[in-house]
Amino acid sequence: MMMTSTLRRTAAKGFTLIELLIVVIIIAILAAIAIPQFSNSSGDAQESASIANLATMRSAIELYRVQHNNTYPSTFVAGAPAAPACTGGTAGTGAVNTAAAFTEQLTMFSDAAGRTCSVNATGYIYGPYLRAIPVEPITNVATVTVVTATGDNAPGAATTGWRFLNTTGALQINTTRLARDGVTAMSTK
Repeated sequence: MMMTSTLRRTAAKGFTLIELLIVVIIIAILAAIAIPQFSNSSGDAQESASIANLATMRSAIELYRVQHNNTYPSTFVAGAPAAPACTGGTAGTGAVNTAAAFTEQLTMFSDAAGRTCSVNATGYIYGPYLRAIPVEPITNVATVTVVTATGDNAPGAATTGWRFLNTTGALQINTTRLARDGVTAMSTK
């Protein structure tokens, strides 16, 4: 009788090996369910950020177009009067149909013809539309490739950043990578 009560007290103080194994198996099952959910969320976050950045840039491009006689960034309004002086600032140097012109026209002050100045000098009454060109979250690159012909607007496999067709205003992610749904190209988002 004395021995059975001593064994019961000892057994009541700890867990059996089977109980510990059951707990470990339950934790492993929960981890197997949860870990794939967390790994998918980073891809979803990148895609959501890409879509948000596209929307922001497309809005800026459209506002620029409305204020600059239906011309898109990286081009200039033809037949405009002489450029006003960029007093107290630095004039933009981007040539027509280049990424430099695109970036300057969206991030600096501009006149009605699309010429740019780093400060709000007399005549430079539009913009800036963005503080900086947003980073494309999939590749973490903020470069813009400006193309002028629809046939050249297909994204390349080894390219990164953004791709802008300045004749139609189409902006896309410059990649051939598929979206999270596995069907839609990221560039068409």
